[in-house]
Amino acid sequence: MTHAFYILTAYTLTTLTILSLIAWTWMDGRARRRELAELEASGLRRRSAAAPAGTPSP
Repeated sequence: MTHAFYILTAYTLTTLTILSLIAWTWMDGRARRRELAELEASGLRRRSAAAPAGTPSP
């Protein structure tokens, strides 16, 4: 095993790990946004969202 092979393997594995983490974060963010959209479509609102007029605030 040469030194160059070791360095190339280390850089390749690091690059693959970082790309995998970026892809995982991106896909998880899309899933969370989809879940929030489903919850808001079902009528649930965020606490920070303004209450509709005439509704008592908690």
